[in-house]
Amino acid sequence: MMSRRVLCFDLGASGGRAILAGYNSIEKRIELEEVYRFRNRGVEVNGTMYWDILSIYSELRTGLVKAHKAGGFCSVGIDTWGVDQGILDSVGQLIGEPVQYRDSRTKGMVRKAEQYISKEKLYALTGNQIMEINTAFQLLAEKEKRPYTLENGAAMLNIPDLLGYMLTGEISSEESIASTTQLFDPLKRQWSVDVIRALRLPERLFRDIIPAGSRKGTLRPEICSELNIPPSDVTTVCGHDTQCAFYAAPAGGPDSIIISSGTWSLVGIVSDSPITTSKAAELNITNESGADGTTDILKNITGLWLVQETKAFLETRGESYSFSDLENAARAYSGEVSLIDPDAPEFSTAGDIPERIRTFCRRTGQKVPENIGAVMKCIYLSLAMKYRYAIDQLRELTGKNGFKVINMVGGGIQDKLLCSMTADVCGIEVIAGPVEATALGNAMIQLISCGEIENASERMEILNNTCISMGELSRYSPQTDYDDKYIEFKKIIKEF
Repeated sequence: MMSRRVLCFDLGASGGRAILAGYNSIEKRIELEEVYRFRNRGVEVNGTMYWDILSIYSELRTGLVKAHKAGGFCSVGIDTWGVDQGILDSVGQLIGEPVQYRDSRTKGMVRKAEQYISKEKLYALTGNQIMEINTAFQLLAEKEKRPYTLENGAAMLNIPDLLGYMLTGEISSEESIASTTQLFDPLKRQWSVDVIRALRLPERLFRDIIPAGSRKGTLRPEICSELNIPPSDVTTVCGHDTQCAFYAAPAGGPDSIIISSGTWSLVGIVSDSPITTSKAAELNITNESGADGTTDILKNITGLWLVQETKAFLETRGESYSFSDLENAARAYSGEVSLIDPDAPEFSTAGDIPERIRTFCRRTGQKVPENIGAVMKCIYLSLAMKYRYAIDQLRELTGKNGFKVINMVGGGIQDKLLCSMTADVCGIEVIAGPVEATALGNAMIQLISCGEIENASERMEILNNTCISMGELSRYSPQTDYDDKYIEFKKIIKEF
């Protein structure tokens, strides 16, 4: 028997989707139906990269209409990427468009923060991997370059909470997205007043934090009237898409590594509590709040951004490749494979990624990849190497060596070469699936919250049934030994 359906808005750095989800209580599985898809690209104005938040909001409204016409929904949940934010003034108006995390304004802001608080103390208080893109450093950049936003600001909302506010008029911050900011206390699971005060940020900006699964509010009456749709609850799912994806990992048990593969790759484990030790700080591990009071212990790694931007750059040169074409080019290449550090600064911005890879290889004394197949093979193998490097760090941090499986989830697992290379390089079986992990996690939280799934302890059974019904769970066993190549990779990381 199919339950009432919920509407999942899943937004990424390049696009968004509206997906209806319902629970089949007879077969104990979730059924998904995509009803709308739209593009999401940054807009550059006078050297600053913004998110077109009003366009995104307009697309959400279209998604609401499409979902209503496709059968309706009883709840709405929104997940997005992390760290970015908008500032509201005292009457609830948005002060300017949110700036993208890939904008250059945060360069040097980590050093700036050290004038107020040491890196060691900052990490101990927040447990966040220190990255210049984090919200704390973005707000320091605002303070320096657009001071009027903080001076006139009354509330800081990360993107899913900002969009939720636009739909409901309610101001609150969801826990998982707050935990990406470097302004969140992972032990108290609240804003870190110590960090906020140390960085001299206005305390009034930081509003109540609510856990995933809470009711945020109801669609504003004027929206319902204008769109001719009935009122609906808006539920706070894990606002950070990674936490939704981790919640939907069917093989994500205590002996598992989870890799959420998309524009970013998040490599981690699910823990009952955060780890903010000096060793965690040394390894630059991040702690993010997950659903059900868990903490995801993660390493943030540049992911398929390298593939996406290579494709985009080639298109500017009149060379049209599909993602399958790029994967096949890598498969066809049989020569020597060079390696890069995917997280090297030169790969963080849009542009000529292939030439930057060649420059990196020249600088590190490696064979320069001359054709697109060599470039792509370099990207895939380097990503798999960086996964192994992150897993080694998690072993070092936890003292746990017996990880038996890697559960790769998200859109990146459609690239079968990356999955097989991950199994080979890491020497661990990979279970790939589901592709729709983020949407499934979003849906699961809503369906539990509204009582459609009455027994949350059946979550893993439901996820397995769902993946099997979709035909999505694939297994990759290690076939090739890359130990010698991994030694080369570690030398490159250290030299770099």
